[in-house]
Amino acid sequence: MNDLYSFIYRGVLSEEALDKVGRHRRRHFGAEEAREMHKSLCYDLLEPEALADAQRMSAVYVAIHAFENIVRHLVVKAMADHHGEDWWLKVPDRIRKTVATRMSEDAKFRWHGARGTSEMNYCDFSDLSSIVVTNWVAFEDILANLEWAKAVLSTLEKSRNTTMHGGILVKEDVERIGMNIRDWIRQTG
Repeated sequence: MNDLYSFIYRGVLSEEALDKVGRHRRRHFGAEEAREMHKSLCYDLLEPEALADAQRMSAVYVAIHAFENIVRHLVVKAMADHHGEDWWLKVPDRIRKTVATRMSEDAKFRWHGARGTSEMNYCDFSDLSSIVVTNWVAFEDILANLEWAKAVLSTLEKSRNTTMHGGILVKEDVERIGMNIRDWIRQTG
Protein backbone atom coordinates (compact mmCIF):
# COMPACT_ATOMS: atom_id res chain seq x y z
CA MET A 1 0.00 0.00 0.00
CA ASN A 2 2.88 2.39 0.78
CA ASP A 3 4.21 1.81 -2.73
CA LEU A 4 0.88 2.97 -4.18
CA TYR A 5 0.84 6.14 -2.04
CA SER A 6 4.47 6.82 -2.92
CA PHE A 7 3.72 6.38 -6.61
CA ILE A 8 0.71 8.71 -6.49
CA TYR A 9 2.59 11.32 -4.42
CA ARG A 10 5.50 11.30 -6.90
CA GLY A 11 2.96 11.81 -9.69
CA VAL A 12 1.41 14.80 -7.90
CA LEU A 13 4.85 16.31 -7.28
CA SER A 14 5.77 15.78 -10.94
CA GLU A 15 2.57 17.53 -12.07
CA GLU A 16 3.32 20.50 -9.78
CA ALA A 17 6.91 20.70 -11.01
CA LEU A 18 5.79 20.69 -14.64
CA ASP A 19 3.27 23.45 -13.91
CA LYS A 20 5.92 25.55 -12.17
CA VAL A 21 8.25 25.44 -15.18
CA GLY A 22 5.49 26.64 -17.47
CA ARG A 23 4.07 23.47 -18.94
CA HIS A 24 1.50 24.16 -21.65
CA ARG A 25 -1.65 22.17 -21.09
CA ARG A 26 -4.11 21.47 -23.84
CA ARG A 27 -7.13 23.63 -23.43
CA HIS A 28 -10.31 21.67 -22.86
CA PHE A 29 -13.80 23.01 -22.44
CA GLY A 30 -15.62 20.67 -20.11
CA ALA A 31 -19.14 20.28 -18.78
CA GLU A 32 -18.42 22.13 -15.54
CA GLU A 33 -16.98 25.13 -17.36
CA ALA A 34 -19.99 25.08 -19.72
CA ARG A 35 -22.41 25.12 -16.76
CA GLU A 36 -20.59 28.06 -15.22
CA MET A 37 -20.57 29.93 -18.50
CA HIS A 38 -24.30 29.27 -19.03
CA LYS A 39 -24.97 30.65 -15.57
CA SER A 40 -22.82 33.74 -16.18
CA LEU A 41 -24.55 34.36 -19.52
CA CYS A 42 -28.07 34.04 -18.05
CA TYR A 43 -29.11 31.16 -20.31
CA ASP A 44 -32.14 30.64 -18.08
CA LEU A 45 -33.51 34.04 -19.21
CA LEU A 46 -33.21 33.39 -22.94
CA GLU A 47 -36.04 32.08 -25.13
CA PRO A 48 -35.72 28.29 -25.50
CA GLU A 49 -36.22 28.29 -29.32
CA ALA A 50 -33.62 31.02 -29.88
CA LEU A 51 -31.25 29.22 -27.53
CA ALA A 52 -31.74 25.89 -29.35
CA ASP A 53 -31.03 27.52 -32.74
CA ALA A 54 -27.92 29.17 -31.31
CA GLN A 55 -26.72 25.90 -29.82
CA ARG A 56 -27.13 24.17 -33.20
CA MET A 57 -25.18 26.94 -34.91
CA SER A 58 -22.51 26.87 -32.21
CA ALA A 59 -21.09 23.68 -33.75
CA VAL A 60 -20.78 25.52 -37.06
CA TYR A 61 -19.22 28.50 -35.30
CA VAL A 62 -16.59 26.28 -33.67
CA ALA A 63 -15.59 24.73 -37.00
CA ILE A 64 -15.43 28.06 -38.80
CA HIS A 65 -13.57 29.72 -35.93
CA ALA A 66 -10.95 26.97 -35.93
CA PHE A 67 -10.69 27.04 -39.73
CA GLU A 68 -10.30 30.82 -39.84
CA ASN A 69 -7.42 30.64 -37.39
CA ILE A 70 -5.82 27.79 -39.35
CA VAL A 71 -5.90 30.05 -42.41
CA ARG A 72 -4.42 32.93 -40.38
CA HIS A 73 -1.51 30.70 -39.30
CA LEU A 74 -1.00 29.52 -42.87
CA VAL A 75 -0.92 33.11 -44.14
CA VAL A 76 1.61 34.17 -41.51
CA LYS A 77 3.85 31.16 -42.15
CA ALA A 78 3.75 31.40 -45.95
CA MET A 79 4.31 35.16 -45.93
CA ALA A 80 7.18 34.95 -43.43
CA ASP A 81 8.79 32.07 -45.33
CA HIS A 82 8.59 33.95 -48.61
CA HIS A 83 9.13 37.57 -47.56
CA GLY A 84 11.01 37.28 -44.26
CA GLU A 85 10.44 39.28 -41.08
CA ASP A 86 9.02 42.31 -42.90
CA TRP A 87 6.26 40.29 -44.56
CA TRP A 88 3.54 42.55 -43.11
CA LEU A 89 4.74 45.32 -45.46
CA LYS A 90 3.66 43.11 -48.39
CA VAL A 91 0.04 43.14 -47.17
CA PRO A 92 -2.19 45.51 -49.16
CA ASP A 93 -2.19 49.09 -47.82
CA ARG A 94 -5.95 49.11 -47.30
CA ILE A 95 -5.72 46.12 -44.94
CA ARG A 96 -2.72 47.49 -43.03
CA LYS A 97 -4.52 50.83 -42.46
CA THR A 98 -7.71 49.14 -41.27
CA VAL A 99 -5.73 46.87 -38.97
CA ALA A 100 -3.77 49.82 -37.51
CA THR A 101 -7.04 51.65 -36.80
CA ARG A 102 -8.56 48.57 -35.13
CA MET A 103 -5.48 47.99 -33.00
CA SER A 104 -5.49 51.64 -31.95
CA GLU A 105 -9.18 51.44 -31.01
CA ASP A 106 -8.61 48.24 -29.04
CA ALA A 107 -5.77 49.88 -27.12
CA LYS A 108 -8.16 52.59 -25.89
CA PHE A 109 -10.39 50.04 -24.16
CA ARG A 110 -7.95 48.34 -21.83
CA TRP A 111 -10.85 47.04 -19.72
CA HIS A 112 -11.84 44.71 -22.58
CA GLY A 113 -9.81 41.83 -23.91
CA ALA A 114 -8.05 42.45 -27.22
CA ARG A 115 -8.58 40.41 -30.38
CA GLY A 116 -5.04 39.16 -30.16
CA THR A 117 -1.42 40.15 -30.15
CA SER A 118 -0.61 40.37 -33.85
CA GLU A 119 -1.90 42.24 -36.86
CA MET A 120 -3.36 39.03 -38.28
CA ASN A 121 -5.85 38.92 -35.39
CA TYR A 122 -7.29 42.21 -36.66
CA CYS A 123 -7.78 41.11 -40.27
CA ASP A 124 -11.26 40.25 -41.54
CA PHE A 125 -11.82 36.85 -43.09
CA SER A 126 -12.01 38.51 -46.52
CA ASP A 127 -8.62 40.12 -45.85
CA LEU A 128 -7.03 36.68 -45.68
CA SER A 129 -8.15 35.99 -49.24
CA SER A 130 -6.87 39.39 -50.37
CA ILE A 131 -3.46 38.69 -48.85
CA VAL A 132 -3.32 35.33 -50.64
CA VAL A 133 -4.34 36.85 -53.98
CA THR A 134 -1.91 39.80 -53.82
CA ASN A 135 0.95 37.54 -52.72
CA TRP A 136 0.09 34.45 -54.75
CA VAL A 137 3.73 33.56 -55.31
CA ALA A 138 4.05 32.89 -51.56
CA PHE A 139 1.07 30.48 -51.62
CA GLU A 140 1.32 28.84 -55.04
CA ASP A 141 3.25 25.78 -53.85
CA ILE A 142 0.82 25.24 -50.97
CA LEU A 143 -2.57 25.99 -52.56
CA ALA A 144 -1.72 25.15 -56.20
CA ASN A 145 -4.77 26.85 -57.75
CA LEU A 146 -5.65 30.48 -57.08
CA GLU A 147 -9.24 30.25 -58.33
CA TRP A 148 -9.91 27.22 -56.14
CA ALA A 149 -8.45 28.95 -53.06
CA LYS A 150 -10.51 32.09 -53.68
CA ALA A 151 -13.67 30.01 -54.19
CA VAL A 152 -13.19 28.06 -50.95
CA LEU A 153 -12.50 31.19 -48.91
CA SER A 154 -15.40 33.07 -50.52
CA THR A 155 -17.85 30.24 -49.88
CA LEU A 156 -16.75 29.84 -46.28
CA GLU A 157 -16.88 33.60 -45.74
CA LYS A 158 -20.55 33.65 -46.78
CA SER A 159 -21.41 30.87 -44.33
CA ARG A 160 -19.21 32.46 -41.66
CA ASN A 161 -20.98 35.79 -41.94
CA THR A 162 -24.41 34.18 -41.77
CA THR A 163 -23.43 32.21 -38.68
CA MET A 164 -21.61 35.06 -36.93
CA HIS A 165 -24.52 37.45 -37.45
CA GLY A 166 -27.27 35.30 -35.97
CA GLY A 167 -28.37 33.43 -39.09
CA ILE A 168 -29.35 29.78 -39.31
CA LEU A 169 -27.74 27.61 -41.97
CA VAL A 170 -29.54 24.75 -43.67
CA LYS A 171 -28.10 21.23 -43.74
CA GLU A 172 -26.63 21.64 -47.25
CA ASP A 173 -24.73 24.78 -46.18
CA VAL A 174 -23.33 22.97 -43.15
CA GLU A 175 -22.25 20.03 -45.34
CA ARG A 176 -20.62 22.47 -47.81
CA ILE A 177 -18.65 24.02 -44.95
CA GLY A 178 -17.39 20.60 -43.91
CA MET A 179 -16.47 19.67 -47.48
CA ASN A 180 -14.55 22.92 -48.00
CA ILE A 181 -12.71 22.63 -44.69
CA ARG A 182 -11.79 19.01 -45.47
CA ASP A 183 -10.54 19.91 -48.97
CA TRP A 184 -8.52 22.87 -47.68
CA ILE A 185 -6.88 20.78 -44.94
CA ARG A 186 -6.04 18.03 -47.41
CA GLN A 187 -4.50 20.54 -49.79
CA THR A 188 -2.49 22.46 -47.20
CA GLY A 189 -1.60 19.29 -45.34
